[in-house]
Amino acid sequence: MNDHDPQTAKLGSDKPRTQFGALCWRPVDHGVEILLVTSRDTGRWVIPKGWPIKDLGPDGSAAREAWEEAGVTGTLTDAPLGAFSYDKGIGPQRVPMPCVVMVYGLRVDQVADRFPERKQRRREWFSPTAAAERVAEPELQALLAGFTGA
Repeated sequence: MNDHDPQTAKLGSDKPRTQFGALCWRPVDHGVEILLVTSRDTGRWVIPKGWPIKDLGPDGSAAREAWEEAGVTGTLTDAPLGAFSYDKGIGPQRVPMPCVVMVYGLRVDQVADRFPERKQRRREWFSPTAAAERVAEPELQALLAGFTGA
């Protein structure tokens, strides 16, 4: 649904591509919980993230991904909380494309039952420690494990 087509990017390039993601969280009695979603292709736990969306800017792109992938809306941080890198598999042969994800905090105000990717993903709330244990990327693990709210 966004205007950047990763399929047209040069596959096998060592130049990282930038994505924008949302660390979606909510306050609870014992601290905070973090929302993770499953990826469409591998089913592993991730934060909502994606390519830049024309006319939305970095924070707007992160917010749109949170809506499309997790069905949540809320209040974004003004600046990124951090970043992490990973290799995105592109195409049928899963050619690795290096990506850097700028992560914005999103305090969740509303959780919808109906959202664009609801039939393609699962979503679940975790403690920061449990969320960190479920994601694969070490830099994202560190960001999640130490998160106390934005």
